Parts: sequence; structure tokens; C-alpha cells
Amino acid sequence: MGVSALKWQGWVVGLTVVAGLLVFAPLGLYVWASGEPGAAPPRPAVEDVRVTGCRIDAGSRRVVAAVDVAGRPGAVGAYVVTVEFREKADAEPGERAAQALVRIPGVAPGATERGEAVGPVWPAATVPWCGVAAAEFTAAP
Repeated sequence: MGVSALKWQGWVVGLTVVAGLLVFAPLGLYVWASGEPGAAPPRPAVEDVRVTGCRIDAGSRRVVAAVDVAGRPGAVGAYVVTVEFREKADAEPGERAAQALVRIPGVAPGATERGEAVGPVWPAATVPWCGVAAAEFTAAP
């Protein structure tokens, strides 16, 4: 092997290293700048919400769900909770359950706020099931 062959191999190795830096350095900077290492992503809003009661209103025959929201640490905000009303806890395939929205504003960290979701008129002699279908949290400005 001559001197010129070693010279070209050196250039190829050098250019490969530079190309690798150009590709992977921005990726490393992005990962570094995107947050603290080991920081957990915020938990889903559904984990802050639970249905504590499910009853039929005697006067209107509508099903009413009592909803409790536990405030998330470090943020005051509002929750919009979708409550689902069914005849059984297990959903049937293809079944569309009745749903209602309840907005619970001004939930402080560590506080528990309550709301009610009013559903459809419920058939007599049928026990309703109420559950959380979805929840969204919006931090207060």
C-alpha cells in the first residue's frame, strides 16, 4: 500500500466522522433540550377523574352521575369530562352509549372538586352504569 492510498483512507474516515456529527449532533441537542433526563410525561387527565355516584333522578327519570376531580400538582385549571351511561359496565360490540359533558373549572392542585353529569331519561326497572369515557385538562393562564 502506498502513501497515497493511506492518504485517501484518512480522508474517507475523516469525512465519515464529519457526516456522522452533522447527522447525530442535532438529534442529541434535541433530546438534551427537550426536557430533564428521566422527567415523566404529564399523566392523562382521565387519571384525575372518577365517577362517585350514579343515580336516577326521581322527578325527571334522568340518570345523574356524580363526578370528582382531584387537582393535578403544580397547575390550576379546568376539566371537561365525558361521562358515559350504559346498562352494563362491559360495553357491547357496536353499542353506542349515551354521553354527557361536565365542565369543572378552577380545580386547584391537591383540591377535590365535584360536578354532575345529567344523562338521558332512563327506562324504569333498569339499573344504570356510569363511567368516565374521556377527560381533558386545560391549565389556567
